[in-house]
Amino acid sequence: MRLERRTQTPLALALTAPLVAVAIALALSGVLIAIAGANPLQAYYEMLKGAFGSRLSISETLTRTTPLVLTGLAAAVAFRSRLWNIGGEGQFYVGALCAAWLGHSIAAVLPPVLAIPVMMIAGMIAGALLLLGPVILRIRFGVDEVVTTLLLNFIVLLFVSMMIEGPLKDPLAFGWPQSVAVSNDVMLPKLLSRSRLHIGLLIAIAAAIIIYVVQSRTVFGVKSRAAGLNAAAASFAGISLGSTLLVVACISGALAGLAGAIEVTGLKGYVTLDLSPGYGYSGIVVAMLAGLNPLGVVATALFVAIVFVGADSMSRAMGVPSFIADVIVSISLLTMLVCLLFTTYRVRR
Repeated sequence: MRLERRTQTPLALALTAPLVAVAIALALSGVLIAIAGANPLQAYYEMLKGAFGSRLSISETLTRTTPLVLTGLAAAVAFRSRLWNIGGEGQFYVGALCAAWLGHSIAAVLPPVLAIPVMMIAGMIAGALLLLGPVILRIRFGVDEVVTTLLLNFIVLLFVSMMIEGPLKDPLAFGWPQSVAVSNDVMLPKLLSRSRLHIGLLIAIAAAIIIYVVQSRTVFGVKSRAAGLNAAAASFAGISLGSTLLVVACISGALAGLAGAIEVTGLKGYVTLDLSPGYGYSGIVVAMLAGLNPLGVVATALFVAIVFVGADSMSRAMGVPSFIADVIVSISLLTMLVCLLFTTYRVRR
């Protein structure tokens, strides 16, 4: 028996692979839920009820989906070109910090219609610049970007801690480590009244559509995909791998930075060290579950949000530890990797 690479992946197989991966993951997680002493089907019902059972739960699920879409897009764009950006968490935080600082300082200078785009662009630039360093090191010296981007996450968190304890500390926070607050005038508008859901969700969906069009309908999209499929062949065809990776890095870092800026201006209003519950790392799972497809990222981000939001309700109703959410997402990633293997290769005698 041997594995033979497919010349072309059937569309039906590519579409069903994520569904099969999720189904297997839920089945395996159901075994753990049963061991914990609960009915798996009832537990999953409580999870769905917790994610969609009321107006509040629906809005919370969609609110959690927003940053996952953007960090998932950041990972998908980079991974498509074989640029292994593991630094989405750090890019998220620098984008959030820049947005918070500008949201506090320019609110009295610019009207909201101009201040909000300026904050978004600043967050995107900050995220892009943070990723450019590791990419330049890879292009110039061959340094592994997995190591540099991963370690930058910890450096950024220490830098954020320094800023919110020092120059950007909120004097009205009674000693609590948080940044200065974004002015209410430049916070993102809400999509639903009496909820936390904001227009950042629409921005994230628009970003997914734009990335899909760029990757599938533009010359740069062809270049970026060629760089990921076969770097040597792409270089032989005249594609500049260095410049292509630099542009990909700017897009990927900007998306992660935008996620941080939106989280601050749409939801929190200030930066703390627990602003992100791991959105940068969860974005990698979202991208892989989507098969690096920008439109698929929206669906898989919603799935991950359902798991995380619904797990709390399931835990209260069934007595199952809420950590089962992390288990479900992790197993989903592993099963998706196996499914991707069989969509890329076929078994031959």
